[in-house]
Parts: sequence; structure tokens; C-alpha cells
Amino acid sequence: MSTNTPDSGEAGDHAPADTVRQRIFLVVLVATMGALAFGYDTGIISGALPYMSSPPGQGGLGLNSFTEGLVASSLVFGAAIGSFLSGFFSDRFGRRITLRSLAVIFVLGSLGTALAPSVNIMVAMRFLLGIAVGGGSSTVPVFIAEIAGPRLRAPLVSRNELMIVTGQLIAYVASTLLSYLLHDEHLWRYMLAIAMVPGFLLFIGTFFVPASPHWLVAEGRLKEAKKILKYLRETPREVRHEMAQMKKQARAAERGPDAKTLIREKWVIRLMIIGVGLGFVAQFTGVNGFMYYTPIILKSTGLGTSASIAATIGNGVVSVLATFVGIWAISRFPRRTMLITGLCLVITAQIMLGSVLTFMSSSVMQSYLALACILMFLFCMQMCISPVYWLMMSELFPMQLRGVLTGGAVSLQWIFNAVVAFGFPPVMEYAGSTTFFIFAAINVGSLFFVMAMVPETRGKSLEEIESHMKEKFGEKRREAEVL
Repeated sequence: MSTNTPDSGEAGDHAPADTVRQRIFLVVLVATMGALAFGYDTGIISGALPYMSSPPGQGGLGLNSFTEGLVASSLVFGAAIGSFLSGFFSDRFGRRITLRSLAVIFVLGSLGTALAPSVNIMVAMRFLLGIAVGGGSSTVPVFIAEIAGPRLRAPLVSRNELMIVTGQLIAYVASTLLSYLLHDEHLWRYMLAIAMVPGFLLFIGTFFVPASPHWLVAEGRLKEAKKILKYLRETPREVRHEMAQMKKQARAAERGPDAKTLIREKWVIRLMIIGVGLGFVAQFTGVNGFMYYTPIILKSTGLGTSASIAATIGNGVVSVLATFVGIWAISRFPRRTMLITGLCLVITAQIMLGSVLTFMSSSVMQSYLALACILMFLFCMQMCISPVYWLMMSELFPMQLRGVLTGGAVSLQWIFNAVVAFGFPPVMEYAGSTTFFIFAAINVGSLFFVMAMVPETRGKSLEEIESHMKEKFGEKRREAEVL
């Protein structure tokens, strides 16, 4: 461990506010290397697939619509397994050790996909890579939320989403540049190999960041937790207040039911339903149909392969800009308001895209209008829905089960992602532009779910959120049952 972290015993007095913020931002930067790798790995496939579809004699793997969906979705199925397992692993061994282990899998999976000689091995390596992607997607937001503190939690957890879309933008730029500059039949292998870089950075970075103080308190390691809070908080008052809340929560967990009993309590089940439902909401917007298959959508309008791949840069730029706006908004507006607004705008964009593809003939104008609808969709999605989803996954569940329940909810979100990724090419082939009207109808249902089920968590500490959820969905319900 570096001597720059509190684990070395050099916490000392409180540093100036600017220094403390720099320390927190460094921790967030390291943790979000996992999100950067996540974004790159999910984004690069849209550029690699057209070249991987070439016959084996021309350097490709000879993919068809079925194996295209299999290659794209195998990472997502692996992510479902990885996010579920990492929840248990992070609760047992800590968030930092979990991220370090995932970094190793990132590197091995990336190398394996770049060298894969056949479709079967490609699918297996994408699955392995997915384990790291999924593990990072459930562990990184929780780690940041527990490190950041109540005041900075919303904007800093949202940086996880920013790094995801930044990784996707890098993937789109890299695939475009390589497609224009490097005339090599194995071009797609270079695209996939670049994914090793953020994995290396994450592995190295985990030796320079502290452990989660919340996890340390839950493990009974109070002195270490206090030392880290001194390192990461601006005033002694903040340290005392957070330590008091965490110790109170830990005592309540000791006096209360064990994990096996707690997970069966009605208020926890209700929260799990909400978490799983939010994953459905996020994925069945159809966002990853656009992220993985925008070149295929645009090629259906008559646009060429290289131009279709280049157009995905617009996806990345819009997603990054929208996430900056989302980070600004998420500290100022309620979570529910952002979700409801985002869904209304997403539904509008999908109806517009379906109309453009249905009622216009193939032309340059149709290509541009279709791209404009896709960019509108992505802006609304990345501004209002994605940041709120990842933030709520980091704050919704009780500390005693936070890793496990977050992992479980995110795991099911990845399964929803896989259904969209695997199903989009054949549905698009069969239903054509009607596909986007189907997504719009699904999102109307998602809108009603959010309005009826999702609670507001803005302005509360993690401990206050837990108490509020228990009171709202637990004790009051039991009182009603008694009456």
C-alpha cells in the first residue's frame, strides 16, 4: 500500500478542503477505470462486428445475424454472473480487493478476445470479459458512494456513468480511426486489444486507494475506518457524525436479524423488486440496441459501413455531453423527476425514429434524420435515466446486504441487457422499424412503474435512506397488517 493512503497510519490532522477533495477525486478516478473498461468493452463491439462478420479467409469469423447477437450478448451474460458473484465477494473481502481481482480478469478477457481464432473461443472470452464488466458495474458505484459521503455522493457516483460513456466514446473514435487508417483484415483484433489498458490502470490504482470505511465498520474495524474518514473528510465534525451513524447502523445490524432472515423481510423484498424493476426500465429503453447496433440501423438506410461506424462517434459525444448535464442535474432535482422526464423524452424519440424508418424511403436525408433521432434518444437516456439508475443502485439497499443485493439487482439488469443485445438483430430483421414502436410501448409501462413504485432518496445519507426505507416499507406495513 502506498504511503499516501491512511492505511499506512499517517492520517494525522485534517488536511485543507482542497486536498481532501483531491484525495476523494483520486479514489473516484481509480475506481472508475473499471467503468472506463466497461464502456470501452461494450462500445467497441459496434465497430468490430462488421469486420468480424467477414469470411474467415478475409480475416473475420464469418458471423451471421445469430452469431452477431451471440458475440455481442455473451459479454452481457457474463456480466450478469460477474455482478451477482462480486456482490458476495465485495461483502466478504471488501470493495477494493474485489476491484483488484476484477482488473486481472479485464486484462485476461481483453487479451483472449483479441486473439480468439474462432466464434466459440470468442464467445467464451467475451463471457470471461463480461464477468469483469459486470463485477465492476455493481462494485464501483457502491465503493464510490461509501467513500464520497452524503454531500458528494450524487455527483461522484454519477462520474461512474460519465466514465462508462467516455469509454464508449473512446471505443467509437478508436474504431473509426482504425477503420480509415489501418487497412488490415485483422483490424477488429486491434480494436479489442486496446481494452487491456484501463484494466492495467485499475489494477495499479487499487494499491493507492483506501478501503471503504462503511465496510470496515461493518467488519468491526473501527480504528481503520476512522483513520480513513480523517483522510477523506474536511472537518472532525463530519468524521464524528459519519462514524456515529455507521456504528449505530452496525449495532442495529448486530441486534437485528441475520442476513438470511433480513433478506426475507417485506421491506427488503420491496427494495429488491424496485432495484430489479429499475434495471428493466434502464435496459428496455432499448439503449444497448442503439449502442451495439447503430451501424446496422444506419446501413439499413443505405449508409456505407465506414460512414455508419463513423456516425457512432456522435453517439459517444452526445452521451458524454448528456452525462455532464446529468451530473449537474442530479444534485439539483429529485431522482423520480429525472426518471419520469427521461422516459417521456425517450418514448418521443423512439416514436420519431420508428416513423422516420417507416414512412421515408432510403436516402441521405433518412440517414441523417434517423441519426438525429438516435442522438436525441441517447441524450435523454444518458442525462436522465442512466445516472439515476447507477446512483440508486449504490444507495437503495441496507448496508448489511448492500453488496449482495446490489449485485443481484445489477445481475438481473445485465440479463435484461443480454435479452436486448441478443434479440435486437433478429427482431430488427423480422419487424423492421416496428421494433422502435415496440420499445416505445414497453417504456410507457416503465413510466407507470416508476411513478407507482420508486421512492425518493435525494438529500439523505446512506444510513438515513436505510432507516427511511425500513420505516416506509417495513414497520408501517406491519402496523397496517395488525390493524
